[in-house]
Amino acid sequence: MTPDLLFKSLWDDYIERLCPSAEKVHQLLKEEEDLINDHIALRTFNVAPLGIDTLAKPFLALGYKACGDYLFESKKLVAKHFEHPDPTQPKVFISELKVEECSAELQAIVAKLVEQVDASKLEGQDFLYGGRLWDLDFQDYKELATESEYASWLAAHGYGANHFTVSVNQLNEFTEVQAVNDHLSESGFTINSVGGQVKGSPEVLLEQSSTMADKVKVEFSEGAELVPGGFYEFAKRYPMANGELYTGFVAASADKIFESTNG
Repeated sequence: MTPDLLFKSLWDDYIERLCPSAEKVHQLLKEEEDLINDHIALRTFNVAPLGIDTLAKPFLALGYKACGDYLFESKKLVAKHFEHPDPTQPKVFISELKVEECSAELQAIVAKLVEQVDASKLEGQDFLYGGRLWDLDFQDYKELATESEYASWLAAHGYGANHFTVSVNQLNEFTEVQAVNDHLSESGFTINSVGGQVKGSPEVLLEQSSTMADKVKVEFSEGAELVPGGFYEFAKRYPMANGELYTGFVAASADKIFESTNG
């Protein structure tokens, strides 16, 4: 397995199951050079045998290294980002819900999901784009959503890329994040406007924006329902004092990007 093959598998699952509209975004932004994927994001619970370390293992095996830690207090999340020695490979942002800080009701539902997990399925990398490892009632989904959109999204979709990210730095036609937003808005996409359409600034060395998540069909125990799936992000990085582009993330901006899956 190479990083390229892993990201192709993640992409194929993402456009088929989570964000079918991503292909249209590609058509609207593609140039002579292939679009560069700045990073992907994955979600999980901090309950054994799940957790950031489990999701990180396949990437570490491919040479990725942990590079940054992030805290999202209001959402009860922590996250890490990982980078490959080859800077052309996408960064990986993995977050987890601190389940023990949530309500007893949420903890009980998550426990019910996690006890269905076959730990042997977590070997290798296929689970990263394999969807759910549990069955889920729509009523439980709705109860999770009242407390934590993050928890309900993860319960509904399981494992897969929550989003891919176009590197605006490599675009020729659009040099600003807002110009990308305007182009997509004109084509019918809804841009996440929580905290403004463009999150971040040159001063924090990163600007980001995103579409609002596609509505996708998910099978629950009671039948299929349309729920928020994946979204597409756009990022522009600025040079640090040493002239190299900033490679980290800005928690205050990422916090607003999480809102892209709010239905």
